[in-house]
Amino acid sequence: MDDSTTPPPPAARVAHLTKTYGSTDNPVRALDDVSLSIGRGEFTAIMGPSGSGKSTLMHVMAALDAPTSGRVWLGETEITGLGDTELTLLRRRRIGFVFQAFNLVPTLDVRGNIALPIELDGRAPTALERARIDGLVESLGLANRLTHRPHELSGGQQQRVAIARALATAPDLVFADEPTGNLDSRSGAEVLRLLQTASREHGQSIAMVTHDPIAASHADRVVHLADGRVVADTRGQSAEEISAFMTARELRATEAAS
Repeated sequence: MDDSTTPPPPAARVAHLTKTYGSTDNPVRALDDVSLSIGRGEFTAIMGPSGSGKSTLMHVMAALDAPTSGRVWLGETEITGLGDTELTLLRRRRIGFVFQAFNLVPTLDVRGNIALPIELDGRAPTALERARIDGLVESLGLANRLTHRPHELSGGQQQRVAIARALATAPDLVFADEPTGNLDSRSGAEVLRLLQTASREHGQSIAMVTHDPIAASHADRVVHLADGRVVADTRGQSAEEISAFMTARELRATEAAS
């Protein structure tokens, strides 16, 4: 008897992904034949210098931008070539977002912001979603802030609301774009611990774009991009090791250009 089982598909993956901008006469290649998978329950940091393609990669994987060539999957669903309506529904139902600027709706209170993806889906939360939101509110320390609006919250509290919103629907994947960029070091560390906990204790798949070695060291895996290509894919690195790698890459690039 064969007890072998097929492993689940990754949370997201891309194959031979290329993205170019500009005119055909003078194209800018933001991504150059990138193939990459984000494992289920894995916290992945995507790093690279300005112009390396890390934000473009996230936007394509999150169905916010279309590739020039190559293929993109979310779970078992290939999203390459889907129409705008299908992509909108997919983003709303299966992807969570945490942004540097929080992106909370100023006229909604905390509870309204957390439930926004469900509200935009034109339905009431299920019993499971209500229980999940209640658990998130409690674990994120927001229980006494539910009627507050964003301007009444600190930056760290606003980002906690954004994290709760991103996790409310148990998405296939959460994309975090420089989630600590607008926070002081203490609030930033708290947000990174929350993302780490969501991955390790609750099996949430997370892809975080960051330029900060300290932030990246909280991830299970660090993918380094340069000139639109993956140049390293490592696990278990400290902030010092990540910083040393980045410095070495910068020195080589400077020497090559001189």
